[in-house]
Parts: sequence; C-alpha cells; structure tokens
Amino acid sequence: MSDSLKKVIILAAPSGAGKSTITKYLLERFPRLAFSISATTRAPRGVEQDGVEYHFLSLAKFEGLIYQNEFLEYEQVYQGVYYGTLKSELERIWAQGKVPVLDIDVKGAIHVQKQLGDKSLSIFIMPPSVEALKERLLNRQTETPESIQTRIDKAEYEISFSNQFNTIVKNDVLETACTETANLLIQFLGPDFTK
Repeated sequence: MSDSLKKVIILAAPSGAGKSTITKYLLERFPRLAFSISATTRAPRGVEQDGVEYHFLSLAKFEGLIYQNEFLEYEQVYQGVYYGTLKSELERIWAQGKVPVLDIDVKGAIHVQKQLGDKSLSIFIMPPSVEALKERLLNRQTETPESIQTRIDKAEYEISFSNQFNTIVKNDVLETACTETANLLIQFLGPDFTK
C-alpha cells in the first residue's frame, strides 16, 4: 500500500461507553478494515489466544521492543503491565491493503494522532452521561462497587481529553452511534472505501 493510503482509524472511550460494540459493527460493515491487535504483558484471560485478542509478551520482550522503538504507542497501565501498538502490526494490515482500526486507551489515541496527523481519524465515543455509564457498568454485574467507582473516576478523567480528538460521537442510541461513526469513516476514507 502506498504511503498516501496508509491511514488509521482510532477509537477511544471510557469503559462501558460502547466502543467495542461500535468497533465490531465497523469491522463487519467494512471488509477493508482490520483490527489492530495490541501487545500486552498481562496474562491471557479465559480462552484468550496469543495473536487473536492480544500479542501476549513477556515484560523483558516488551521492554526490549520499547528500547528498539518498535511501538507506535505504549503505556504502563499498572506496575509491570504494559499495553501498546506495535508498528509491525500496522505494517501487516497495510500490506493486506486494509486500514487498521485501533481500539486503544485515550492517552494512546492522542499520542498516535499527534504522530500520524491527517493520516489518522480519532473518534472519541462519549457515553450519554456519567450516570448512564455507571448504570451500564452495574448492569454488567461483573464488577465490585469499588471497581465500578474506580472506572467512573477514570471515565471522568478520560472525558476531559475528548476535545483533543478529531471528532466525538455521543452514544445515546447505539444504532445511531454506529451509523454516525460509519459515516465519519466514509468521509475520511472516501466513498470508494465501501466497495
């Protein structure tokens, strides 16, 4: 793929805002999109497989790749737990003639956007409200009240960065948010992208 076509779609949102659902919708709707698999040092959970959900790397391997400047972005989320986007992952997707979709955290998204400029479209998925977000997290029934509060606090912090994104899609109604996001992609990538 020529450098002029090497574009990237970046989606970021607070936990529970619907980012993963919107990402799944986009990948199903547009065959020329491909999910960029992030790297992490955390252990696989449940049935997660290396190279499918994540590239699971040892701490030493991850830090070696940082030293070799192999990451477009990375962050140490907790002590010894890193997440990042490998440059080789984007090259792999571009080599297939596809456009990578990055489903990453807010700080990583801003960092990628600053590096790639007009070659990237960054979309912040905004929850309808912090209260609605709290309700969604409660309805999942997978978290303790303490972890929900931690996620809410983090969400409020992440929302404070939303104005640094190219655009914001408010996820009041999921179907509308999906359509709006798809239209933004078509505007960015051109009408031929849908063929």
